[in-house]
Amino acid sequence: MNSLLFQVRSADDVVRLVEDVGFLPFFTNSIPGFSVEECCPRDLWFQEGVDGPWEWKGPIARSGKCVYGKLYGGKAGFVSRAWLPDFANFRRDGYDFDSRYDDGLASRKDKGVFDTVSGHGALLSKELKDLCNYRKGGNKGFDTVITRLQMQTYINVADFVYMKDKFGKVYGWGVAQYSTPEAQFGYDFVTSAYRREPEESKERILSHLKTILPEADMEQLSKLIK
Repeated sequence: MNSLLFQVRSADDVVRLVEDVGFLPFFTNSIPGFSVEECCPRDLWFQEGVDGPWEWKGPIARSGKCVYGKLYGGKAGFVSRAWLPDFANFRRDGYDFDSRYDDGLASRKDKGVFDTVSGHGALLSKELKDLCNYRKGGNKGFDTVITRLQMQTYINVADFVYMKDKFGKVYGWGVAQYSTPEAQFGYDFVTSAYRREPEESKERILSHLKTILPEADMEQLSKLIK
């Protein structure tokens, strides 16, 4: 495990770690030790009556200190608020979504989902599926669309909402609530790195990651943020 990472035992620990390192995948990846999964002891995973990483995702996502979503190879992870502008500039290749669509670089399905989320501010996944007709007999490929929009940083997970039974008892897995980084952090802030070329933002990120992960080679780091 990388010596700069520490063991996390609470949502606050994860937030501090993300703020320290800037980027942190949730799951094990090609860089050993660089994930929430590897930094959190097993006794906090899926234990009855014990909150662990799975339950911490909601509080962390709504903290305003980092962005959460499928950001690393289509899998979940965090990016600190401080690094979000450069990350968005790089991942979006300098495009706002409307410009991307106008240039033929985004599909109608992508636009439908993005416009629906941005128009409502925040939507639970089941609400978004209903509004965009991704229920039985309707559109197909919701997971592909929503993952692509997260990887491009146009949509993020702002919270996880737990359902309650008629007695008020929480049950099941948390339901993702989708939003946009602009809604959560402000348009001017999220786009503040647009003054740089996307390639410059990429190099800034890689240089930072090389500093905190000196044992990783550039191929691993490039693959991580690809």
